[in-house]
Amino acid sequence: MAKTGNNNKIETKIAHLGRKPAAFHGAVNPPVYHASTILFESLADFRNRPKPLRKGEVQYGRAGTPTAFALEDSVAQLEGGYGAMVTPSGLAAITGALLSVLKIGDHVLVTDAAYRPTRAFCDQVLASFGVETTYYDPTLGGEIATLFRPNTRLVFTESPGSLTFEVQDIPAIAEAAHARGILVATDNTWASPYFCRPLGLGADIVVHAATKYIVGHSDAMLGLIVAKQELYERIRLRTQQLGFAVGPDDSYLGLRGLRTLAVRMERHQENAMALAEWLQRRPEILRVMHPALPDHPGHALWKRDFDGASGLFGALLKPCGDVALAAMLDGMELFGMGYSWGGYESLLIPTAPGEFRSAVPWRVTGQALRLHAGLENIDDLIDDLERGLARLNAAG
Repeated sequence: MAKTGNNNKIETKIAHLGRKPAAFHGAVNPPVYHASTILFESLADFRNRPKPLRKGEVQYGRAGTPTAFALEDSVAQLEGGYGAMVTPSGLAAITGALLSVLKIGDHVLVTDAAYRPTRAFCDQVLASFGVETTYYDPTLGGEIATLFRPNTRLVFTESPGSLTFEVQDIPAIAEAAHARGILVATDNTWASPYFCRPLGLGADIVVHAATKYIVGHSDAMLGLIVAKQELYERIRLRTQQLGFAVGPDDSYLGLRGLRTLAVRMERHQENAMALAEWLQRRPEILRVMHPALPDHPGHALWKRDFDGASGLFGALLKPCGDVALAAMLDGMELFGMGYSWGGYESLLIPTAPGEFRSAVPWRVTGQALRLHAGLENIDDLIDDLERGLARLNAAG
């Protein structure tokens, strides 16, 4: 069971936060508000409307409706934040957070294991705005202070890292950063608020690709930014200025997915651990990259800071040719080959971490894979992988 510091356990919170049945004729779920124009009852109401908008204030559809607010409030409370902002995608959450706290002439430190679109935004968009990015070794803890400059404003973390799954020492990073007045942001998509709450570890901002575990059904694009009180209004104003808006149906799909987050995450974890342990025993595998495995370099940090592990992990095949790799992947029946993850279905794609690293070169010669363990029966998933490896061996 996941731990929480409040009276109700997190599973109970997931089921009940953001719901106000008495306000909606007893309906269990908040209604879906399809709205752009919001009418004011009087000239006084129109002229006295809050500027900027207060949290939960309905004035115009782009700024949010009660459907979006229910999702925002639920995730903010799960994360232990003051408030949250829903965005059209996970990348929008990342870019909105970065643009809210950085300005021309600033310097940002970004983990070398960051989500590839995060790197692209830093290298192409932030650079054009006069913001310099330095990528750092994701295994750095408090030593990250050696990379601070007088104009460093933010340390961006992602734990575990995309594709290579390094676990970051967020408390040590936050302690070093806060001593210099530097903010810390964390991408918490991998764990979801069910398995980790980075604000409690020292982060100031948390972002989610809610498309993944929060939505959970591979049917909506969604992002979330969660912030402490001192940053909330600043970030909400900037995301509104950027024109970020989420349709009510997508917000509702996020709420619907959230209600089953606890049970889904437990099943994702169970299946992923079984697959990781099975792959460790296979002769075709060089290494399995899963922080919950005792031999993972970041296992101690993961055990300290996380309440569990999600369904996403990596593996390294021994060197093989494209013909053998295609024989394996093209014949998979249950593991689909596609981007994203976090849904009920299992996924398996080849990756190339070396193409997106600069601070710590990737020198592994084996073929990297990224697996997402869905909610299928574990025996069926193992059978699918076993047949795939048999095809790889036959073609190699």
